[in-house]
Amino acid sequence: MKKLSLVTIYLSGILFSLCISQAFSQEKQKVNNEYTPEVGQEGKDVVWVPTPQALVEKMLDLAKVTPSDLVIDLGSGDGRTVITAVKRGARAIGVEYNPDMVALSYRNAEKEGVKNKVEFVNGDLFEYDFSKATVLTMFLLPDINLRLRPIILDMKPGTRVVSNTFTMGDWSPDETVSIDDESTHWNTAHLWIVPAKVEGRWKMQPAGELVLHQEFQMVSGEIVRNGKNETISGGKIKGDEITFTSGNTTYTGKIKGNLIEGSASNGQNVINWSAIR
Repeated sequence: MKKLSLVTIYLSGILFSLCISQAFSQEKQKVNNEYTPEVGQEGKDVVWVPTPQALVEKMLDLAKVTPSDLVIDLGSGDGRTVITAVKRGARAIGVEYNPDMVALSYRNAEKEGVKNKVEFVNGDLFEYDFSKATVLTMFLLPDINLRLRPIILDMKPGTRVVSNTFTMGDWSPDETVSIDDESTHWNTAHLWIVPAKVEGRWKMQPAGELVLHQEFQMVSGEIVRNGKNETISGGKIKGDEITFTSGNTTYTGKIKGNLIEGSASNGQNVINWSAIR
């Protein structure tokens, strides 16, 4: 009985010490305003999983981020994408629903010496106006991407959108790249460039009518000239630039709202052309 009592007292002492240590740790965390997120923790729309830093770099490379860009990261988590973007000279804003993550992002930015250059908004990404972004980054689920897609397609033509892993349904990426890291499933980045809207009938100069059908960045249609219909092939839009072929002539042009201006070449001759909708 005496040994049992000693063992009980010993185990009780250890348990008491652990409780005191845990309480002290929690109090220290509270006092220091520290917050450590856990991978997979629940969020409003998605669980939190950090994007590997190598993929963050690759995503910004893919978007060709420059100091003239405004990068907005939807669901910015611990702030790493925003911090990396401002280190490249760009302006950057993170939108994050969890206020603890926002506070952590500012602490991480301070550690990296860029606290005065970043902005983190504690808010709902579905309510935040991100239309001013020239680069939009995200690591969200496919159904959320699809909910955001109509808003993204209304953004300024040429806006670059980069997603970690998840796609935009039947809107095919303009480019996809991966990092060489087998230790993570999150190693792929997809890029979309918001296309100008060209659906409709256009009056061409010097002559003819241009009929365009659009599905995201892909274009089909025909040129109606002198009573003949010439089918368009290879039609594609990259931001505000359009390219297509009709017969043996390749057309390129700059889209400016309801005006397209460009040149056409058949390999021998080059002419200027325009179209008004």
